[in-house]
Amino acid sequence: METRKKFFKDCYLAGRKYHEADEVWNQLEVGTELQLVRDLDNRYDVNAVALTFKAENGEDYLIGYIPQTENEVLALFLEMGWTDMFECRISKIDPNAFSERQIKLTIKVKRNKV
Repeated sequence: METRKKFFKDCYLAGRKYHEADEVWNQLEVGTELQLVRDLDNRYDVNAVALTFKAENGEDYLIGYIPQTENEVLALFLEMGWTDMFECRISKIDPNAFSERQIKLTIKVKRNKV
């Protein structure tokens, strides 16, 4: 049996308190899928990869970013059009932790269907 996904990396959501995570906090849980979006206009990080969440109301919310120390490879693939290559899910939530350690992410590489 072929593996459909392989582990790529774990990291924490960066910038949570500066974006819209609080607006959808009650909808976020372990296992929630987030979208990786290349942010070419980010003036703070040339390799910025944003994380968005599609809320129950159908709107997308920017909840934070992949940390600068973890985003270079992801940015390269996303910029080159490999938007469906990765799956990002929340693997841990700790509302009592420091804001940069409240949401842990697990990113996996999905098998190409070709």
